[in-house]
Amino acid sequence: MPQPRLRVLFMASEVAPFAKTGGLAQVASALPRAVAALGHDVRVLMPKYRGVEAHCRDLRVVIPQVRVPLGDRTAEGALWEGRNPAGLPIYFLAHDHYYDRDGLYGTNDGDYWDNCERFIFFCRGALEALDALGRDPASAWRPQLIHANDWQTGLVPVYLRTVYRDHPGLGRLATLFTIHNLAYQGVFWHYDMPMTGLGWDLFTPAGIEFYGKINFLKGGLVFADLLTTVSRTYAHEIRTAAFGGGLEGVLEERSQDLHGVVNGIDDEVWNPETDAAIATRYSAAGLEGKAVCREALRQEFGLDNGPGLVIGMVTRLADQKGLDLVLEALPEMLAAGSAFVLLGSGAPHLEEAFTQAAAEHPGRVAVRIGFSDDLARRIYGGADCFLMPSRYEPCGLGQLIALRYGTPPIVRRTGGLADTVRPFDATLRTGTGFPFDGFSVEELLDAVRRAVAVHRDQALWSALVRNAMGEDFSWDASAREYVMLYRRALRARNPRA
Repeated sequence: MPQPRLRVLFMASEVAPFAKTGGLAQVASALPRAVAALGHDVRVLMPKYRGVEAHCRDLRVVIPQVRVPLGDRTAEGALWEGRNPAGLPIYFLAHDHYYDRDGLYGTNDGDYWDNCERFIFFCRGALEALDALGRDPASAWRPQLIHANDWQTGLVPVYLRTVYRDHPGLGRLATLFTIHNLAYQGVFWHYDMPMTGLGWDLFTPAGIEFYGKINFLKGGLVFADLLTTVSRTYAHEIRTAAFGGGLEGVLEERSQDLHGVVNGIDDEVWNPETDAAIATRYSAAGLEGKAVCREALRQEFGLDNGPGLVIGMVTRLADQKGLDLVLEALPEMLAAGSAFVLLGSGAPHLEEAFTQAAAEHPGRVAVRIGFSDDLARRIYGGADCFLMPSRYEPCGLGQLIALRYGTPPIVRRTGGLADTVRPFDATLRTGTGFPFDGFSVEELLDAVRRAVAVHRDQALWSALVRNAMGEDFSWDASAREYVMLYRRALRARNPRA
């Protein structure tokens, strides 16, 4: 007997191509589309940031007035509806004062001072807009479940279980809350508590209080029906003090409701057989084009000609990414015959350090500060290996893309990197890359040397590349797992339904 079709609202603070600072935006674009492809009614809701119109089809106002209580005053916004490039319905909660800005969360000088207010408005405004949408004869749509993502939506489950608990239209909504990166928690001073509209009885260790402050992420962890994070290993790691960010106790208490679901990638968008940005297209059955892409990358970055390993990185320049290890290991990596290419931006001290390394090693180290999607694709396609020595990595998308392009990853075995990259066995010719365990220069260099040794044997290397390209990290399997969890959350919320 077929299962009934679900109605799901996916809430996120950023969704590609409308707004993007990181992997969340890619997930918030691809996962709803994959769930919809399974036959479910999925819609997306995000803030109406500056410039979203350029990427949206059929944009129109559906709820012209959304009144949102903010303590002793009311803010007014509006709900817009459009279609994303794939044709999926997407809602935008508009309020120009909050969202018509240059950045999503802040500037180079730091976070916006009113981020607490901005995302209280987003969480509660979304629920007020949903209520109006469900009562509007022209739309009359209401989800069964809200899939909320990261701290910016953390108050949604809190509101549903408290302020809207007895609401006839919203009180029975189930919630699934996904942690994409526990390092970002949305922590604000307690003076903003009245603005939330929540009672002080929730400002306790059992509620949303966190060392004397409000913690949005904790709200989602405590009040959502089910919790997920973006890899199975990360789901275990965040229950420990080393990775839990002070919330490991909360996560341990809810361990029965916490599930790890590995992110996917859009295998049509990331496909070396069709990618127009790379020098030539190629496949696992015809790897000649991979060598052409390698030569084109070498020329584009001014690398010396030679048979050594070309190691690529496309990354945010942040301490999380293990870039201090890379800088320390770089002389030995070069001594092993490797060349190094990096594309990224971020912390000024890291930008400066890698720029200096390129100046000291011309022809061996090449660095581009900034980001270009086309250039990133040429690194994925042209590098021999892709490096991700992260301190922690909830899931990681770079290694999934690298596998798709036949660029075996060198990764630290943490989070999603541990779940997605299998060590290459030269005897059995199994595995897809070169993981290492300890966060140390010695273990990183050991992994690089293993890669260099395999790379010298053309037959072994070709087998490894084909293994990598044979992995399937498309969104379909993850979407099916999420649908199962949606149904479980619905049963938990409405056991008699």
